[in-house]
Amino acid sequence: MSEVDSLILVMLRKLQSDMDLVRDDLSNIKIRVTNVEENMVGIHRRLDNFDLRLDRIDRRLELVDG
Repeated sequence: MSEVDSLILVMLRKLQSDMDLVRDDLSNIKIRVTNVEENMVGIHRRLDNFDLRLDRIDRRLELVDG
């Protein structure tokens, strides 16, 4: 194997190692984004429940028509 081939092989191995790190980082980012989205869904559900409760309170106190 020539010196150039050896150098190319070393560079390719380094590139592969870097790509593995990028792949791992991307996977972690996807997991974190999914967690954020799930938390936002939970927050929206709670806000919807508060909205329904406020509507019921308003009706019971006759603060709104309906």
